[in-house]
Amino acid sequence: MMFPYLRIGPLLIQMPGLALLVGLWISLWLVEKEAARLSLRKESISSVVFAGLIGGILAARLAFAAQHMTGYIADPLSLLSLNTGALSPQAGALAGLLIATLSGRRQRLPLRQTLDALAPGLAFFMIMFGLARLLSGNAYGASTRLPWAIYLWSDYRHPTQVYEMILALITFAIVITRWSQPPAPGVRFIQVIALSSVARVFLEAFRGDSLLLPGGFRAAQVIGLLVLAICVLLLRTLGKPDLGSRPMA
Repeated sequence: MMFPYLRIGPLLIQMPGLALLVGLWISLWLVEKEAARLSLRKESISSVVFAGLIGGILAARLAFAAQHMTGYIADPLSLLSLNTGALSPQAGALAGLLIATLSGRRQRLPLRQTLDALAPGLAFFMIMFGLARLLSGNAYGASTRLPWAIYLWSDYRHPTQVYEMILALITFAIVITRWSQPPAPGVRFIQVIALSSVARVFLEAFRGDSLLLPGGFRAAQVIGLLVLAICVLLLRTLGKPDLGSRPMA
């Protein structure tokens, strides 16, 4: 099921990277469209997204390198590899969000509305992130004999990458259809994070390469539950209307 490369004449195209680039391009378009609907400055939003993206990618690579220190000490230049599997998504998302927030503060953008502008783009990018994992064979599933199993890494496995794409698609559909009007600005972004956390907790149960903590707990599930708990607390805070239009300052 992997399709890591596409050869066109002398060119060798990395398909996972191409999927991420396409996802990024469409996500930026969605963010800009939502920013215009919310009457936010398009240039400022693009600057915030770019800063968060660059910072998030660097943090994701460094965090992954810290987890596999021995290999990177032996080959430091591998830090510059374009391998999309050598990233820590959780660390990248956290760092990217922090850097984007600081960038928004400098440009005095309203925090909640800015987060809502990012929501549809983030939700769509998660779909393409799942596709990139399917193409590369990363984040593979545990062994199974279910009818929809895929043959990967010398065994029949849960198509966890497909599960991830389906759950991300559901999250994206909820965001763009606006089935219910959020009670306050910022809620839609927290909804995306909360739904993504629920998806992560569910998906890890079928993963075959999960990082295990002492006691057999799956690290991603623990993090997902913590993030979900934080989202619940934030939803209560964001329900207060008097803070909704304050700039990031």
